Amino acid sequence: MTDEKIKRINELAKKAKAEGLTCAEAEEQKALRAEYIAAYRADLRRQLENTYVIGPDGVKRKLGKKS
Repeated sequence: MTDEKIKRINELAKKAKAEGLTCAEAEEQKALRAEYIAAYRADLRRQLENTYVIGPDGVKRKLGKKS
């Protein structure tokens, strides 16, 4: 996600609060938000895949998927 796209999301949010959005702008906002959420989830997943927990016995274990 680029800084320009994040700025555009913020511009559209401010405009929506102030005066409302056109149909085209609402669709653009929806697409940008979906892209932002997908990027956020991917980054979080990568971070969790590289996270380890050290147990009381000193053994370093990788986090697993929640069952």
